[in-house]
Amino acid sequence: MAALIRGVIRLLPVEKNVFLSTRSDIIVESTRFLRGLRRKPVRVLFPDNDAGKVVKPLPLPQQQQQHPQAAEKKMVRNRPTAAGEQPDRSDAVNMRSKTTKQPYDNITKDSVDGLRYERALPGDKRLSRLVSVAQSRKFREQQGKILLEGRRLICDALEVGARPQIVFFSMADRLRELPLDKLRGATVVKVKFEDIKIWSDVVAPQGVIAIFARPDPARLSFSQRDQSLPLSLICDNVRDPGNLGTMLRCAAAAGCHEVLLTKGCVDVWEPKVLRAGMGAHFRLPVYPNLDWDEIRNHLPNSVTAHVADIREPDDEDGTNKLSKPGDYGWVSTSPKRKTIEYEEYDSDSDSDSDSEDEGLSLPRVETKLYHENWAQSPTALVIGGETRGLSTEAVRLAEKTDGSRLFIPIVSGVDSLNSAMAASILLFEGRRQLSMFLQTAEKKRQSKAERKFS
Repeated sequence: MAALIRGVIRLLPVEKNVFLSTRSDIIVESTRFLRGLRRKPVRVLFPDNDAGKVVKPLPLPQQQQQHPQAAEKKMVRNRPTAAGEQPDRSDAVNMRSKTTKQPYDNITKDSVDGLRYERALPGDKRLSRLVSVAQSRKFREQQGKILLEGRRLICDALEVGARPQIVFFSMADRLRELPLDKLRGATVVKVKFEDIKIWSDVVAPQGVIAIFARPDPARLSFSQRDQSLPLSLICDNVRDPGNLGTMLRCAAAAGCHEVLLTKGCVDVWEPKVLRAGMGAHFRLPVYPNLDWDEIRNHLPNSVTAHVADIREPDDEDGTNKLSKPGDYGWVSTSPKRKTIEYEEYDSDSDSDSDSEDEGLSLPRVETKLYHENWAQSPTALVIGGETRGLSTEAVRLAEKTDGSRLFIPIVSGVDSLNSAMAASILLFEGRRQLSMFLQTAEKKRQSKAERKFS
């Protein structure tokens, strides 16, 4: 049958291709198609005037887009090599470096304006340390560390000479907002902004957090020391972070010489206190965790200590006839005061009974209105916390230094003022009186000098 068909094809004057197309059962030889499969890709040659033309590469298949590294390895593995020759992997390495290049690499590689930094790897334990520094007062005191977040606090700390240890930032622009020359001795780490949001204590973090060594007020250089007045603020058992931060801010604004904190106060380096203080920690010396003997040593010998109170004078001579400590507005005491005076965040608020206070005698201190003359020499103002009030030691200090109980009159029916609000009123009144006193003393000195030389 095959021989018969070949004979018919030779006899008919019809082209072979036309005849084969009319019969569907004819098997066509496939040699010509095999030659097409074996052809190599055409090499593209550009004219001389198009030598600089950039040709966009064809998009990779979807599988290679999802796994570019596997595709690169496959390309290198399939490329034919001579006998004994190792495949050249430089092209694959270059392609991998291009695909993993980050947008910020075009600034400088691992440095910003000459400041070298590290890149945090996944699971870096240094980030988790932020939580311990921020939330644990015991950890801060034992390790001697504090946590500052945001450009303003970090810049204020660097300005007075605080020593940074680790700085975390998310973008190069955030790091450039800091004085880079003062960060040379610190470890600078670049992290993702998502990681900072996880470990940050604020709702809208700024993208920069730093861990500092716990500052020593005696070694810091405060720029406003020449503008300060002989006025000291003593915080006695102030346990609310917002109130303490506001009081520090008022003390810095009023030009106080220093702030002294008893051991019953909240930690001055707690994040809430730092945010409420708005940089006041680095405007004037703040000495925390002091007992009353240490507080007395910080004050000059000629100081006069005054305590804040809300009780109105009962007698015509401006004094109160009080029989026990509980009669004071912001004063509280207990026979076992030494054992509970410096407890942190003591939630036990059981009031002392009259029988417990019968054997105690409170120092007698004269009462004055807040606008009367009470700041005519180096002055210390004691503000008690709203929960426990003033301690007996504070009133005793006022008695020994011939101080007064400063009374701020308020409308009847109102229980009391906020401790931070009372501190601001008394501090600025004390500033006004001291400024007038110093100006009068300076005028007297100048007039005396003029009379001497005339």
